[in-house]
Amino acid sequence: MTKLSVIVNHYRTPEILRICLRSIKENLKNADFDWELIVTDSATIEKTEEMMEDQFSNVIFIPAKENIGFGRSINIAVKKAKGDYFFIVNADILIEEEKSIEKMLEYIEKNKDVGMVGPKLLNVNNTVQQSCFRFYTPLTVICRRTILGKTSFGKKILGRFLMNDIFSKENVTEPIPVDWLMGSAMMIRKSDLEKVGVFDESFFMYFEDVDWARRFWENGLKVIYFPNSVMYHYHFQSSKKKSLFDSLLSKYARIHIKSALKYFMKYKFKNAKYGL
Repeated sequence: MTKLSVIVNHYRTPEILRICLRSIKENLKNADFDWELIVTDSATIEKTEEMMEDQFSNVIFIPAKENIGFGRSINIAVKKAKGDYFFIVNADILIEEEKSIEKMLEYIEKNKDVGMVGPKLLNVNNTVQQSCFRFYTPLTVICRRTILGKTSFGKKILGRFLMNDIFSKENVTEPIPVDWLMGSAMMIRKSDLEKVGVFDESFFMYFEDVDWARRFWENGLKVIYFPNSVMYHYHFQSSKKKSLFDSLLSKYARIHIKSALKYFMKYKFKNAKYGL
């Protein structure tokens, strides 16, 4: 019986995917339970298909002709997954610390009131990457996207969103509840999906992880930041300083704002009463 399904979401970076898959297989090579590895691939290119066939023929590979988005990509894999638990990661995650996946699995197994667990993520320079947050409010988005975020008032709003009251004061070394986790790496229990449901596919990019975490909390399931497991996230960040124009009118800014509006409308602009 399969205990764990590792689901990797990928989009047109086969070299990065190769590193990710090798790190997962290395991390679980001594696991004392059955597990499977699934890759969902958006806008599949020939190079990725060839690599999967030649080097990872034992991995379940699910290609798609178009870029179908994160939520839909994961939902397709979830329907095929056989594990009792799902570890969902983006292809730009690298796992080097021994037993990182197994530690998360052991924790969620022992804590039945926990529905979602996310690891501590590091940048390539070994600094801690912000991967857990408090829930968005409309004011949070405004502060992130306008000059208001540069004011003392805006900084206070953003500081709360970023949980600076917790992370700036001490090095978090024990599991703590958070409102939501960045979708780059998270572990859930398959049986909880009967109550929570899968990703809302109306979110093509951004806010699908916020929405999912909110639904876990709504169903009495905690969302936990788990620093006992450490992974690297090669999250691309432009070194170019962004202007106000870029913050408002870039392609990804527009998608982010559109998804934010969709999220707030879904919950009728009511603030979440769960989490922190």
